[in-house]
Amino acid sequence: MLHNIFDAHAHYDDKWFDDDRSALLSSLPQNGVAYVVNAAVDLETAETAISYAETYPHVYACAGIHPENLEGLPADYLERLTELLKHPRVLALGEIGLDYHWDIPRDVQNRVFEEQLLLARELDVPVVIHDREAHGDVMALVRKYQPKGLMHCYSGSVEMLKEVLRLGMSISLGGTVTFKNARVPVEVAAAVPLDRLLLETDAPYLSPVPYRGKRNDSTNIAYTAARIAEIRGLDAQELIDLTTENAKRLYGIK
Repeated sequence: MLHNIFDAHAHYDDKWFDDDRSALLSSLPQNGVAYVVNAAVDLETAETAISYAETYPHVYACAGIHPENLEGLPADYLERLTELLKHPRVLALGEIGLDYHWDIPRDVQNRVFEEQLLLARELDVPVVIHDREAHGDVMALVRKYQPKGLMHCYSGSVEMLKEVLRLGMSISLGGTVTFKNARVPVEVAAAVPLDRLLLETDAPYLSPVPYRGKRNDSTNIAYTAARIAEIRGLDAQELIDLTTENAKRLYGIK
């Protein structure tokens, strides 16, 4: 069994885990998962993520406002994020970014994303960036603020990857690299330097083959790791160990 797995990005607060969340989270270490970072999408889920991190020693949290969660955003959200980011189990400001797949006002998305990038710079914390069908505008703000952190569930091209790397960021890959017609993710998996690669699930979403379409959890990183290791000509455990060290370094885990 593969071990020392670091799931760099998951959402265990999702209702898909309501029936067995505690049992599943408790069982992860015995199933090879050493670390999980539970990403927030708003202030409420940030507090929930912190509660998981306080309960399970292998779970950590992020705090941030996702572009799909802008409705009803309180005027003092930056001050509240600042307080949440002081918690010792909160490792990054995330999940933040832009999502042009949905009909959400782009000017509001860009304003909130930029405000959070500025906050991350002021607090000197890494960010976890969501980029869905918004590559140009995401990269414009990344160029402007040059944050440290992670492009999660990276969906850009190899050419965009080169700029992401030049600006000092890392990427994480998940189950999509195992999909039958995954040409670009496979190209990215072959091209990313091994010291800038992290693995994630985005659980409960994006389960790798052979579980595509079913609920995802951190143990399924074994399938993603095996596929990327095959692409890179590595041993799967070697890849997991490398990506775990990368994640610990990026998130500041000693």
